[in-house]
Amino acid sequence: MRDNSLIWKPNATVATIVELDGRFLFVEEHNDDGVLVINQPAGHLDPGESLPQAAVRETLEETGWEVELTGVVCVTMYAPPGKNLTYLRTCFAGRPIKHHPERPLDTGITRALWLSREELEAQSAKMRSPLVSHVLDRYLAGHHYPLALFSDPVIA
Repeated sequence: MRDNSLIWKPNATVATIVELDGRFLFVEEHNDDGVLVINQPAGHLDPGESLPQAAVRETLEETGWEVELTGVVCVTMYAPPGKNLTYLRTCFAGRPIKHHPERPLDTGITRALWLSREELEAQSAKMRSPLVSHVLDRYLAGHHYPLALFSDPVIA
């Protein structure tokens, strides 16, 4: 018999890799310690939304870019050192559709920026976590899986 008080529940998050002319969309944001870091547009799943819906929403909220998802890159677990947390992160690939520069960005986001893989590497000390380069490298290695892996939430 399982003790329900010991059920482990990772935080469900999403991220989106958006490529345009060999450059990738990132956000510059303040982490929990107030340090300025670089990350893909990313965030938590909201109640009632699918993972793809969350990725599209988070990308718009954090960058002002509407995107069309083109595939799934990977699903990765990450436990930040020194924290009693685990993230289950689904990373999507997408293409930019339309920019809304007048749209205010989420709290904590200072700006959206486009970087090449080399420019990101030059700022590796500013990456929010090792996931930033890990998922980008998987994308660049050709890991693109169909969005049909996901279905809409089933609500009873």
